[in-house]
Amino acid sequence: MSKRLRNLFRIALSSYVTTGMSAGFGLLLIASFAYFLLGPFAALVATVGAIVCIPPDQASPRRNKFFNLLPAAVIGLPLFACVQVLHDQPLYLGLLLIPATFLAFLAGAWGKRGAPIVISIMFAMIFSMAVPSQLNGVSVLTTCLYFALGAATYLLYATASNALLNDRYRAQILGEVFLSMGALMRTQGSRFGAALGKYPAPQPGELMQKQAALADELQAARDILLESPRQPRRQQLAAMLINLLEIRDHLLASELDLDAAASNPDCAVTLDQLGQIIGQLAKAVENMGDALLRGGQQFSFVDRRSELAGLNWNIAGNAEPGAASPPVWMLLRGLINRVGNINDEIVRLSRLAGGQDEPNLAMVRTAWQLFVSPTAWSWRPFLLLWRWDAPPLRHALRAALAVGSGYFLSLALPWAPHSYWILLTIVVVLRGSLSQTLERRNSRVAGTVLGCILAAGILLTEPPLLVLMIIVPIAQAVSHSFAIRRYLITAVSATVLSLTLAHLLSAGTSLEFHVLERLGDTLIGAGLAWAFSYVLPSWERGQIVALVNRTLLAQAQHAEIALSLGQLKAVDDELELEWRLARKEAYDSLSALVQATRRSLSEPRAVRPALESLEQLLARGHQLLAQLTTVKSLLLRRRHLGQDDMSEPLQYAAQRINAALTSAQPPALPEAPVYTVWAAESGPAESLDYDLKPWILRRLNLAADIAIKLREDADRALATRSAENRRASEQGSCG
Repeated sequence: MSKRLRNLFRIALSSYVTTGMSAGFGLLLIASFAYFLLGPFAALVATVGAIVCIPPDQASPRRNKFFNLLPAAVIGLPLFACVQVLHDQPLYLGLLLIPATFLAFLAGAWGKRGAPIVISIMFAMIFSMAVPSQLNGVSVLTTCLYFALGAATYLLYATASNALLNDRYRAQILGEVFLSMGALMRTQGSRFGAALGKYPAPQPGELMQKQAALADELQAARDILLESPRQPRRQQLAAMLINLLEIRDHLLASELDLDAAASNPDCAVTLDQLGQIIGQLAKAVENMGDALLRGGQQFSFVDRRSELAGLNWNIAGNAEPGAASPPVWMLLRGLINRVGNINDEIVRLSRLAGGQDEPNLAMVRTAWQLFVSPTAWSWRPFLLLWRWDAPPLRHALRAALAVGSGYFLSLALPWAPHSYWILLTIVVVLRGSLSQTLERRNSRVAGTVLGCILAAGILLTEPPLLVLMIIVPIAQAVSHSFAIRRYLITAVSATVLSLTLAHLLSAGTSLEFHVLERLGDTLIGAGLAWAFSYVLPSWERGQIVALVNRTLLAQAQHAEIALSLGQLKAVDDELELEWRLARKEAYDSLSALVQATRRSLSEPRAVRPALESLEQLLARGHQLLAQLTTVKSLLLRRRHLGQDDMSEPLQYAAQRINAALTSAQPPALPEAPVYTVWAAESGPAESLDYDLKPWILRRLNLAADIAIKLREDADRALATRSAENRRASEQGSCG
């Protein structure tokens, strides 16, 4: 129960609930002022205008906030007006809906920024169908003015609210990233515990999915936390985010040599203890996240270095003369050191949060310029989508056909006056991929059933008009809060919102008919969305070639910069920033490929990509990142020890990795030198005063071997894709 309460507490303090509450409060203000100044009908139409502008209103940077919301109102108003004019002409209304839907869904070319605009534009048309035309003598022009008033007022409110809540959003979003990092650390720690058989080992796919989700969250956090970090508190939070990126690298590196050590039964107890320490570190990171959500700054953290120093790593056994691999006790000591690196980064985080350490302002300010996504709209995505195989174009055509079919089907139904519910269901269920459509379909149907029961319970009590006017913004707040995170809750609240609005806009129609109609329309709309997801499909295998090539290029660029001699200089120079950018792209490319691979699992077997090769490619991509991160860390430590130059092995390794990843036929290169004289004795586990050269050379050789195998996996995946294309072409020719 305490765990459930803690999760509920985290949800209540999250950024997405805050944005939902802000949206609901703004909607309540607009509806209230319109109600008391202009009357009930004006309040309802102004509410619709505000609702149309709400989908793109998320926690975001202050810069260009107004202009990011503006397309919803600018495009939505004329479409709302056109539907009002064509209310009594069903054929012409259908001819408007089809091309307008196609153009609206083209906004998907802008990715995550464009998706809410698609919803807003479609809401403008669909909700206009729900607004009675010229009710009580009110003209179309007046109705449109009420809509424009609600939309314009909400744009101003949302811009001001985002600015006022910006500092709160920064803390919340960073706290959410901390919680995700803690969850990833717990999963990683269970891998250590699996050596003793205490816990089932997590599947590699589980780790990669959490890493991909974390990569997405980190970019959203960068966009807000690194914007204008001029105030001390903002600088502190931005520095903590940058420090968190180092923890991610060390966590990834903690995978290295784990399987080799786990194969020795004598290491099981120590590995289990390491897993428990990682779990304790994960709890500390989660506590930091909870403190940020609460608005606090002080974190209680116990340094685990003493526990790590007390672990038994001195397992008997030495390497044979000339062995390329170190003895098991050295592997175990390396694992302890890498977990120690995670501990040290959390110590720095704690000191940053407590004010004992000052943030690196030069790094924070430069990161603002380099790592924040652009906020201005560009025509480039629109100009690049005019290819028959472009997913946004195919999705727009698919959506237009689905909406057109749903509309003309609704005209034949006995409850045609509320046919817009079918279209609304199609819009919110039909997504760009089959897996997302199936997920939305199930949540939408279940949420509609629950929402109908809840709405019936509310409306059967015949509450006063003002109470219903208050229920609408509350339902909107809940719906907006969970639209991305928990769509089932959104479906429930959206059903209550729609039924309440329908009851207000069409007084006199029986409640029972509304509820039954809502259920029937939802089933029809969900079925149509599911059926049309197979029309002009954009199967994930169509994107695999581009994603695999992006991954190879990103890995090659990261390796080139990570192994450059300039990295042996001070870490605050330009090359350090180049490396951070290359590292970010390497993570992002793997994240995109993980998500595409996961989505393909819901597709028919006949169109799935080569999953086995892709999974191996993804695993090796993360391994290569881990090896190079460890090399960089060792080089920096080695520099402080004043040990001899490593330029020649670095150049060899960089050439081998680059040739493997970027050349169609990699040239024959000499093998990198192998240092096989391993120390017979060792100092304390936390000491790194021993010769690091054999470790660096081992990592370089392993990285080069991984790069070669990664390229082989990529070639197999692409060869399978090419063979499928040829078979499809031959079948088409025969047909």
